[in-house]
Amino acid sequence: MASRLLWASRAASYLRISVSHRGFATDLSASCAYLLPAVIPAVLKDLKYLESHEWVKVDGNSATVGITDHAQDHLGDVVYVELPEVGATVTHGGSFGAVESVKATSDINSPVSGKVVEVNENLSDSPGLVNSSPFEKGWIIKVELNDSGELNKLMDSEQYSKFCDEEDSKH
Repeated sequence: MASRLLWASRAASYLRISVSHRGFATDLSASCAYLLPAVIPAVLKDLKYLESHEWVKVDGNSATVGITDHAQDHLGDVVYVELPEVGATVTHGGSFGAVESVKATSDINSPVSGKVVEVNENLSDSPGLVNSSPFEKGWIIKVELNDSGELNKLMDSEQYSKFCDEEDSKH
């Protein structure tokens, strides 16, 4: 068991993701209980995070925004993503769209302020990309940053992992 957790931690480090051990799942097959690590949502180290579970990746003056693996995991299967118009203005912490899943509808908030320069049109036909690839193919908008200083108000991967652990322990 310990060797699997060590291997997972090393693999996560290589892939630049953060993992925490949030518990164990029990599989009762052939009348024997086996402890397996529970499925742990990924937290990428080079991103910044908002408390409402959106991520942002900054490249120069451009920022890509999406919802986190943790958020999509709690939402369940995403069936619709409401996208803003290109040219719309978004503000730090302000809502710019919504994600509708089989469980709930949730606002999408922007981690940064700026002008929307691109929306992920693929989400119109394939909203499930938010579930299957939240950090790559499931991104939601790209923004031209107004104030890169806002990034200092966001959580890094370690802070976000702790935030999620605390939030999950309350439920």
